[in-house]
Amino acid sequence: MHVATDPAVHLFWITSRAAGNLALITASLSVGLGLVMVAQELKNRARDLRVVHESLSLVTLVALAVHGVSLLGDSFMHPSVADVFVPLARSYRTVWTSLGIVAGWLLVLLGPTFYIRRHLGPSRWRSLHRFAALAWLAGLVHSFGDGTDAGQGWFIAIAAAVAAPAAVLLIARLLRGSRVRASAA
Repeated sequence: MHVATDPAVHLFWITSRAAGNLALITASLSVGLGLVMVAQELKNRARDLRVVHESLSLVTLVALAVHGVSLLGDSFMHPSVADVFVPLARSYRTVWTSLGIVAGWLLVLLGPTFYIRRHLGPSRWRSLHRFAALAWLAGLVHSFGDGTDAGQGWFIAIAAAVAAPAAVLLIARLLRGSRVRASAA
């Protein structure tokens, strides 16, 4: 089989690419669903939706792990462990790559706080959990700045389909919070 047509040659890169795309999709759906759950109109349905939100979050974490670890086997880039897991270590597209690494670590650190929220207290947990949306935004920027598929029409369509609703919900949430704070002042 010719090297150019042999998918085994690029298996790690293809795997990382697919896992990164999956992480973007599931993170977007999870953030969007989380924002829907806190909407006043759906407060009583939040318990029903929490299982789906948690599942999407866990799939995102697994996809992020596969995305990073599979890059280590890429025979074209030859990244080091530091290149994949330490911000600012890689000299190629340093800002975009570092943004993705920071976003990934934030999600890895923030996601499991759900399981210790009782120990953190509801107010502290909610404050921490809000940073997940920031990590998602950073991951989204990473995808468009460093992703192999960033300029492809199919990627833009899929990213827009899952990220735009979450972004609209996030903007609405931020605006609602600003109005509440302004009326309280």
